[in-house]
Amino acid sequence: MGKGSVKMDLSIVITSFNTENLLKECIESIVKHTKGIKYEVIVVDNASSDGSVAAAKRLKVKVIESKENLGFTKGNNLGIEAAKGKYILLLNSDTLISDNTLGEIISYMNANPRVGVATCALKNKDGSLQGTGGYFPTLIRVFSWMTIGDIPFVDLIIKPFHPMHEKSLFKGDGFYKKEKDLDWVTGAFLLGRREVFEQNKGLDEDYFMYGEDVDFCFKAKKRGWKVKYLPQFSITHYGGASSTREFPLLSEYKGIKIFYKKHYPSWQYPILRILLKIGSLGRMVVLGLLEGGESAKIYAKAFGQA
Repeated sequence: MGKGSVKMDLSIVITSFNTENLLKECIESIVKHTKGIKYEVIVVDNASSDGSVAAAKRLKVKVIESKENLGFTKGNNLGIEAAKGKYILLLNSDTLISDNTLGEIISYMNANPRVGVATCALKNKDGSLQGTGGYFPTLIRVFSWMTIGDIPFVDLIIKPFHPMHEKSLFKGDGFYKKEKDLDWVTGAFLLGRREVFEQNKGLDEDYFMYGEDVDFCFKAKKRGWKVKYLPQFSITHYGGASSTREFPLLSEYKGIKIFYKKHYPSWQYPILRILLKIGSLGRMVVLGLLEGGESAKIYAKAFGQA
Protein backbone atom coordinates (compact mmCIF):
# COMPACT_ATOMS: atom_id res chain seq x y z
CA MET A 1 0.00 0.00 0.00
CA GLY A 2 1.37 3.39 -1.00
CA LYS A 3 3.32 5.23 1.69
CA GLY A 4 2.33 8.76 0.78
CA SER A 5 1.65 11.73 2.98
CA VAL A 6 -1.05 11.24 5.60
CA LYS A 7 -2.16 14.79 4.74
CA MET A 8 -4.17 13.26 1.91
CA ASP A 9 -7.65 12.85 3.37
CA LEU A 10 -9.20 10.52 0.83
CA SER A 11 -8.17 8.19 -1.97
CA ILE A 12 -11.03 7.34 -4.32
CA VAL A 13 -10.42 4.06 -6.17
CA ILE A 14 -12.57 3.41 -9.24
CA THR A 15 -12.14 0.10 -11.05
CA SER A 16 -13.53 0.34 -14.56
CA PHE A 17 -14.12 -1.94 -17.55
CA ASN A 18 -15.55 -0.39 -20.72
CA THR A 19 -17.54 2.32 -18.92
CA GLU A 20 -16.12 5.40 -20.68
CA ASN A 21 -19.13 7.71 -20.45
CA LEU A 22 -20.15 6.62 -16.96
CA LEU A 23 -16.57 6.94 -15.74
CA LYS A 24 -16.26 10.45 -17.17
CA GLU A 25 -19.53 11.56 -15.53
CA CYS A 26 -18.50 9.98 -12.22
CA ILE A 27 -15.14 11.76 -12.07
CA GLU A 28 -16.65 15.08 -13.14
CA SER A 29 -19.25 14.80 -10.37
CA ILE A 30 -16.51 14.17 -7.79
CA VAL A 31 -14.56 17.23 -8.92
CA LYS A 32 -17.64 19.44 -9.06
CA HIS A 33 -19.10 18.64 -5.65
CA THR A 34 -16.26 17.63 -3.32
CA LYS A 35 -15.10 20.40 -1.01
CA GLY A 36 -13.08 20.84 2.16
CA ILE A 37 -10.85 17.77 1.83
CA LYS A 38 -7.67 16.85 -0.02
CA TYR A 39 -8.37 13.87 -2.24
CA GLU A 40 -7.05 11.87 -5.16
CA VAL A 41 -8.86 9.81 -7.77
CA ILE A 42 -7.23 6.54 -8.86
CA VAL A 43 -8.77 4.81 -11.87
CA VAL A 44 -7.84 1.16 -12.40
CA ASP A 45 -8.71 0.21 -15.96
CA ASN A 46 -9.32 -3.50 -16.50
CA ALA A 47 -8.13 -3.67 -20.13
CA SER A 48 -11.04 -1.67 -21.55
CA SER A 49 -11.43 -1.60 -25.32
CA ASP A 50 -13.32 1.70 -25.38
CA GLY A 51 -11.96 5.17 -24.62
CA SER A 52 -11.99 4.84 -20.83
CA VAL A 53 -8.25 5.31 -20.34
CA ALA A 54 -8.04 8.37 -22.58
CA ALA A 55 -11.11 9.89 -20.92
CA ALA A 56 -9.64 9.43 -17.43
CA LYS A 57 -6.28 10.88 -18.47
CA ARG A 58 -7.96 13.94 -19.96
CA LEU A 59 -9.51 14.55 -16.53
CA LYS A 60 -6.02 14.47 -15.01
CA VAL A 61 -6.54 11.64 -12.53
CA LYS A 62 -4.12 8.83 -11.78
CA VAL A 63 -4.68 5.88 -14.13
CA ILE A 64 -3.42 2.34 -13.58
CA GLU A 65 -3.72 0.28 -16.76
CA SER A 66 -4.08 -3.49 -16.48
CA LYS A 67 -3.31 -5.60 -19.55
CA GLU A 68 -6.09 -8.01 -18.63
CA ASN A 69 -9.47 -7.91 -16.89
CA LEU A 70 -8.49 -8.69 -13.32
CA GLY A 71 -12.01 -8.40 -11.98
CA PHE A 72 -13.36 -6.07 -9.31
CA THR A 73 -11.30 -7.39 -6.41
CA LYS A 74 -7.82 -7.55 -7.94
CA GLY A 75 -8.41 -4.31 -9.79
CA ASN A 76 -9.34 -2.50 -6.59
CA ASN A 77 -6.30 -3.93 -4.85
CA LEU A 78 -4.05 -2.25 -7.43
CA GLY A 79 -5.70 1.05 -6.58
CA ILE A 80 -5.55 0.41 -2.84
CA GLU A 81 -1.83 -0.31 -3.13
CA ALA A 82 -1.27 3.08 -4.77
CA ALA A 83 -3.54 5.00 -2.39
CA LYS A 84 -2.10 7.71 -0.15
CA GLY A 85 -5.20 8.80 1.77
CA LYS A 86 -6.12 8.53 5.43
CA TYR A 87 -9.36 7.01 4.11
CA ILE A 88 -9.90 4.87 1.01
CA LEU A 89 -13.18 4.82 -0.90
CA LEU A 90 -14.03 2.01 -3.30
CA LEU A 91 -16.45 3.58 -5.75
CA ASN A 92 -18.22 2.11 -8.78
CA SER A 93 -17.85 3.97 -12.05
CA ASP A 94 -21.64 3.94 -12.53
CA THR A 95 -22.19 6.41 -9.69
CA LEU A 96 -22.72 10.16 -9.43
CA ILE A 97 -21.70 12.29 -6.47
CA SER A 98 -24.03 15.11 -5.52
CA ASP A 99 -23.65 17.83 -2.91
CA ASN A 100 -20.54 17.52 -0.73
CA THR A 101 -21.19 13.89 0.16
CA LEU A 102 -17.51 12.93 0.29
CA GLY A 103 -16.38 15.91 2.35
CA GLU A 104 -19.21 15.45 4.84
CA ILE A 105 -18.78 11.69 5.27
CA ILE A 106 -15.06 12.22 5.96
CA SER A 107 -16.03 14.72 8.67
CA TYR A 108 -18.32 12.06 10.16
CA MET A 109 -15.52 9.48 10.14
CA ASN A 110 -13.11 11.90 11.81
CA ALA A 111 -15.65 12.45 14.58
CA ASN A 112 -16.36 8.71 15.05
CA PRO A 113 -13.02 6.91 15.44
CA ARG A 114 -14.50 3.45 16.12
CA VAL A 115 -16.27 3.37 12.76
CA GLY A 116 -13.92 1.48 10.46
CA VAL A 117 -16.16 1.05 7.41
CA ALA A 118 -19.10 3.10 6.20
CA THR A 119 -21.40 3.61 3.25
CA CYS A 120 -24.07 6.11 2.29
CA ALA A 121 -27.54 5.74 0.79
CA LEU A 122 -27.47 4.52 -2.81
CA LYS A 123 -30.28 5.90 -4.93
CA ASN A 124 -31.68 5.05 -8.32
CA LYS A 125 -31.88 7.75 -10.98
CA ASP A 126 -35.48 8.48 -9.92
CA GLY A 127 -34.40 9.06 -6.31
CA SER A 128 -35.74 5.77 -4.92
CA LEU A 129 -33.54 3.87 -2.47
CA GLN A 130 -31.54 0.76 -3.31
CA GLY A 131 -30.75 -2.06 -0.93
CA THR A 132 -27.11 -1.76 0.12
CA GLY A 133 -25.54 -4.07 2.66
CA GLY A 134 -27.11 -6.21 5.35
CA TYR A 135 -26.22 -8.92 7.86
CA PHE A 136 -23.79 -11.81 7.63
CA PRO A 137 -25.21 -14.91 5.87
CA THR A 138 -25.64 -17.35 8.75
CA LEU A 139 -27.54 -20.53 7.90
CA ILE A 140 -30.81 -19.23 9.32
CA ARG A 141 -30.45 -16.05 7.28
CA VAL A 142 -29.63 -17.97 4.12
CA PHE A 143 -32.66 -20.17 4.78
CA SER A 144 -34.84 -17.07 5.10
CA TRP A 145 -33.25 -15.50 1.98
CA MET A 146 -33.89 -18.63 -0.06
CA THR A 147 -37.41 -19.42 1.21
CA ILE A 148 -39.53 -17.26 3.51
CA GLY A 149 -37.76 -13.90 3.43
CA ASP A 150 -40.38 -12.27 1.18
CA ILE A 151 -43.15 -12.87 3.71
CA PRO A 152 -44.05 -9.68 5.62
CA PHE A 153 -42.43 -9.24 9.04
CA VAL A 154 -40.06 -12.22 8.69
CA ASP A 155 -37.16 -9.75 8.49
CA LEU A 156 -38.16 -8.45 11.93
CA ILE A 157 -37.52 -11.91 13.37
CA ILE A 158 -34.57 -13.04 11.25
CA LYS A 159 -32.11 -10.28 10.38
CA PRO A 160 -31.78 -10.42 6.59
CA PHE A 161 -28.67 -10.98 4.49
CA HIS A 162 -30.27 -8.61 1.94
CA PRO A 163 -32.88 -6.42 3.70
CA MET A 164 -34.54 -5.26 0.48
CA HIS A 165 -34.98 -7.99 -2.11
CA GLU A 166 -35.05 -7.09 -5.79
CA LYS A 167 -37.73 -9.71 -6.47
CA SER A 168 -39.69 -9.44 -3.25
CA LEU A 169 -43.42 -8.88 -3.58
CA PHE A 170 -43.37 -7.02 -0.27
CA LYS A 171 -40.17 -5.02 -0.54
CA GLY A 172 -40.00 -1.59 1.04
CA ASP A 173 -37.21 0.91 1.54
CA GLY A 174 -38.00 1.80 5.16
CA PHE A 175 -34.98 -0.15 6.40
CA TYR A 176 -32.62 2.10 4.49
CA LYS A 177 -34.00 5.41 5.70
CA LYS A 178 -32.34 5.31 9.13
CA GLU A 179 -28.70 5.34 10.22
CA LYS A 180 -27.68 1.96 11.63
CA ASP A 181 -24.95 -0.55 12.32
CA LEU A 182 -24.77 -3.24 9.66
CA ASP A 183 -22.62 -6.33 9.28
CA TRP A 184 -21.56 -5.50 5.71
CA VAL A 185 -21.93 -2.77 3.11
CA THR A 186 -21.73 -2.91 -0.64
CA GLY A 187 -18.51 -2.42 -2.61
CA ALA A 188 -20.28 0.11 -4.86
CA PHE A 189 -19.47 2.71 -2.16
CA LEU A 190 -17.25 1.25 0.54
CA LEU A 191 -15.36 3.80 2.64
CA GLY A 192 -12.76 2.49 5.02
CA ARG A 193 -9.97 3.75 7.19
CA ARG A 194 -6.52 3.13 5.81
CA GLU A 195 -5.77 1.12 8.95
CA VAL A 196 -8.62 -1.29 8.18
CA PHE A 197 -7.40 -1.83 4.60
CA GLU A 198 -3.91 -2.49 5.91
CA GLN A 199 -5.15 -4.93 8.57
CA ASN A 200 -7.23 -6.79 5.97
CA LYS A 201 -4.44 -6.63 3.39
CA GLY A 202 -6.89 -5.16 0.90
CA LEU A 203 -9.67 -7.24 -0.58
CA ASP A 204 -9.50 -11.03 -0.66
CA GLU A 205 -8.59 -11.98 -4.23
CA ASP A 206 -10.26 -15.38 -4.01
CA TYR A 207 -13.40 -13.41 -4.90
CA PHE A 208 -13.54 -12.23 -8.52
CA MET A 209 -16.63 -10.11 -7.94
CA TYR A 210 -19.44 -10.32 -5.33
CA GLY A 211 -18.77 -11.44 -1.77
CA GLU A 212 -15.51 -9.55 -1.29
CA ASP A 213 -17.37 -6.73 0.46
CA VAL A 214 -19.01 -9.16 2.91
CA ASP A 215 -15.62 -10.77 3.56
CA PHE A 216 -13.91 -7.38 4.06
CA CYS A 217 -16.48 -6.21 6.60
CA PHE A 218 -16.45 -9.58 8.40
CA LYS A 219 -12.71 -9.23 9.02
CA ALA A 220 -13.09 -5.61 10.10
CA LYS A 221 -15.84 -6.43 12.61
CA LYS A 222 -13.79 -9.30 14.04
CA ARG A 223 -11.16 -6.70 14.90
CA GLY A 224 -13.72 -4.57 16.70
CA TRP A 225 -14.47 -1.97 14.04
CA LYS A 226 -18.02 -0.70 13.51
CA VAL A 227 -19.65 -0.87 10.08
CA LYS A 228 -22.11 1.97 9.50
CA TYR A 229 -24.90 2.78 7.05
CA LEU A 230 -25.29 6.56 6.85
CA PRO A 231 -28.35 7.66 4.83
CA GLN A 232 -27.82 11.32 5.69
CA PHE A 233 -25.32 11.14 2.83
CA SER A 234 -26.26 9.78 -0.59
CA ILE A 235 -25.14 9.19 -4.17
CA THR A 236 -26.80 8.01 -7.38
CA HIS A 237 -25.97 4.45 -8.45
CA TYR A 238 -27.14 3.43 -11.91
CA GLY A 239 -26.15 -0.23 -11.70
CA GLY A 240 -28.45 -1.07 -8.80
CA ALA A 241 -31.48 -0.15 -10.88
CA SER A 242 -31.06 -3.07 -13.25
CA SER A 243 -32.86 -6.36 -12.74
CA THR A 244 -31.11 -9.53 -11.71
CA ARG A 245 -29.15 -11.23 -14.48
CA GLU A 246 -27.13 -14.39 -14.70
CA PHE A 247 -23.64 -13.10 -13.93
CA PRO A 248 -24.38 -11.31 -10.64
CA LEU A 249 -26.60 -14.14 -9.42
CA LEU A 250 -24.09 -16.89 -10.14
CA SER A 251 -21.25 -14.73 -8.83
CA GLU A 252 -23.08 -14.11 -5.56
CA TYR A 253 -23.72 -17.83 -5.08
CA LYS A 254 -20.05 -18.51 -5.75
CA GLY A 255 -19.04 -15.72 -3.38
CA ILE A 256 -21.15 -16.95 -0.49
CA LYS A 257 -19.73 -20.46 -0.91
CA ILE A 258 -16.18 -19.06 -0.71
CA PHE A 259 -17.17 -17.02 2.35
CA TYR A 260 -18.46 -20.13 4.13
CA LYS A 261 -15.31 -22.09 3.38
CA LYS A 262 -13.19 -19.30 4.84
CA HIS A 263 -15.13 -18.20 7.90
CA TYR A 264 -17.66 -20.80 9.09
CA PRO A 265 -17.30 -24.35 10.44
CA SER A 266 -16.89 -26.97 7.71
CA TRP A 267 -20.07 -28.84 8.70
CA GLN A 268 -22.15 -25.84 7.64
CA TYR A 269 -20.99 -25.83 4.02
CA PRO A 270 -23.07 -28.83 2.81
CA ILE A 271 -26.16 -27.32 4.49
CA LEU A 272 -25.48 -24.00 2.75
CA ARG A 273 -25.41 -25.76 -0.63
CA ILE A 274 -28.71 -27.51 0.08
CA LEU A 275 -30.33 -24.18 0.99
CA LEU A 276 -29.00 -22.54 -2.18
CA LYS A 277 -30.39 -25.41 -4.25
CA ILE A 278 -33.80 -25.18 -2.55
CA GLY A 279 -33.93 -21.45 -3.24
CA SER A 280 -32.82 -21.86 -6.85
CA LEU A 281 -35.38 -24.57 -7.50
CA GLY A 282 -38.21 -22.52 -6.01
CA ARG A 283 -37.28 -19.44 -8.02
CA MET A 284 -36.84 -21.51 -11.16
CA VAL A 285 -40.46 -22.64 -10.89
CA VAL A 286 -42.10 -19.45 -9.61
CA LEU A 287 -40.17 -16.90 -11.66
CA GLY A 288 -40.25 -19.18 -14.66
CA LEU A 289 -44.05 -19.01 -14.53
CA LEU A 290 -44.15 -15.25 -13.81
CA GLU A 291 -41.37 -14.04 -16.08
CA GLY A 292 -40.78 -16.75 -18.65
CA GLY A 293 -37.99 -18.95 -19.88
CA GLU A 294 -35.02 -16.65 -19.35
CA SER A 295 -35.47 -16.52 -15.57
CA ALA A 296 -36.08 -20.27 -15.44
CA LYS A 297 -32.82 -20.93 -17.32
CA ILE A 298 -30.83 -18.60 -15.04
CA TYR A 299 -32.07 -20.31 -11.87
CA ALA A 300 -31.66 -23.74 -13.41
CA LYS A 301 -28.00 -22.86 -13.94
CA ALA A 302 -27.81 -21.50 -10.39
CA PHE A 303 -29.27 -24.79 -9.11
CA GLY A 304 -26.56 -26.72 -10.94
CA GLN A 305 -23.78 -24.57 -9.51
CA ALA A 306 -25.15 -24.17 -5.96
